[in-house]
Amino acid sequence: MSIDYSKTNAVIEAALGRVFPAAQVGVRWRGDMISSRAYGWLDPDTRQHPAQLDTLFDLASVTKLFVVTAFMTLVEEGQVALDQPVRTVLPEFDGPRPIRAYDDPLKPGAFVNVVPPTEETADAGRVTFRNLLSHNSGLPAWRPLYREGSPAAARQLALNTFFSYAIGARAIYSDIGLILLGMSIERLTGLSLDRAVHHHVVTPLGLKYTGYRPIPNSQYPTSNIAPTEICTWRNRCIVGEVHDENAAGLGGVAGHAGIFSTVSDTASLGQMYLDHGKPLLSAEAVAEMTRLQAQDGMTRRGLGFALWCPDPEASGNPCSPSAFGHTGFTGTSLWIDPERELVVACLTNRVYYGRDAGGIMEFRVALHRAIVEAVDHRF
Repeated sequence: MSIDYSKTNAVIEAALGRVFPAAQVGVRWRGDMISSRAYGWLDPDTRQHPAQLDTLFDLASVTKLFVVTAFMTLVEEGQVALDQPVRTVLPEFDGPRPIRAYDDPLKPGAFVNVVPPTEETADAGRVTFRNLLSHNSGLPAWRPLYREGSPAAARQLALNTFFSYAIGARAIYSDIGLILLGMSIERLTGLSLDRAVHHHVVTPLGLKYTGYRPIPNSQYPTSNIAPTEICTWRNRCIVGEVHDENAAGLGGVAGHAGIFSTVSDTASLGQMYLDHGKPLLSAEAVAEMTRLQAQDGMTRRGLGFALWCPDPEASGNPCSPSAFGHTGFTGTSLWIDPERELVVACLTNRVYYGRDAGGIMEFRVALHRAIVEAVDHRF
C-alpha cells in the first residue's frame, strides 16, 4: 500500500521560511520508515546549503526522552526504583525548602506564581524519581542556572532550589526536575551523562548521529548543523552548541536539553517504544511510562512523556487517545501512536525566527493531522 503525502508536503512547504527555515520529517508505520525527507536551507538568506537527512538538529527538550530512557534502563537493572527518594542518590537534595515564585524564562524581570505566596515549605527529601518523571515534584519549571558562572555553580543552584508548589499538588513541567534526573544518572553509573546516554541508549539502538556537543567533540562539519538563533547572552548565532541557556551553563550536557540528532535516529527511539521497549526496556516498563501518572487541567503526564490531550490545539491531539510523545523548544517533536502503529518525528530550527511559539504549535497540529489522515486513507 502507498501513502498520499501531498497534503503533508503542502503543510511543510507552507511553513518553510515562515515558521522555520529548515526541517526533517520522518514517518514510521507498521515498523518501517515509509517517509523521510529534509526541507529548506541551513543558510536561508542565501539559500546555500540545503538541509539533508544527515543534518543535525538541536533536539531541545526531546533530549529528555533519551535521558529518561537511560534512567529506565537503570530501573530495569535494579540500580534504582521509581518510588525511591531522590535524596538517596543526591543527598544534597534534602530538607525543607520555601515555596515561592520563579523567574519567567520568556519574560525577563517577570515571575510565575504557581500558588499564592505562602509560609509553607516543601521537604525535598520526600521527592521521588516518579515525581521528577511525572513533573509533579513541586520544583519550579525553570531557574536561571546559566547566570551562576560555572557548571559546578549551576548544579548547586539546581540542587538547592526552592519549590514552587507542594509536592504532588500540581503537575508543572520542570526542566529542573530533569536536570536532577541527569545528575542522578551520573551518580548511579559513575559516567558523565553524555557517556551514560551513549552507553545505555545510543549504542544499543544503533543510532548513528545522536549525541551531545557535536562541536568541538567531533569532526562533524558545522556547515551541516541547523543554526538556531542569535543568542543575546552569548552574542553570536548558535550553530552546533546547545540553544538552551541552562544546558549551555551546565557545560552543554544536561538532563533537560543538549542532544543533537537526525529525524531517522529520533524516529528509531520512537519505534523502540512502539515495539514495547525492545531491545532496551520491558513491556511492563513502557506500559508504566505511558499510563496516566499526573494531570493538571487537560495536561496529562506519563513518566517522561506527555500523553494525548483533548485540547484540539495540543500537538498530539490528531493522534489516537493512546498516543504519547514530547516536544522541544527549538521546534522538534516525537509522537508515537500505538493504535495506528505510527511514529512521527519532526525536527526544525524554528527559533531561528524568534521565540514566539504560535507558529510552531499550529504547524505541529496541521502536520500530525495531515499524516494521520494520509495513513487512515491510504490507497
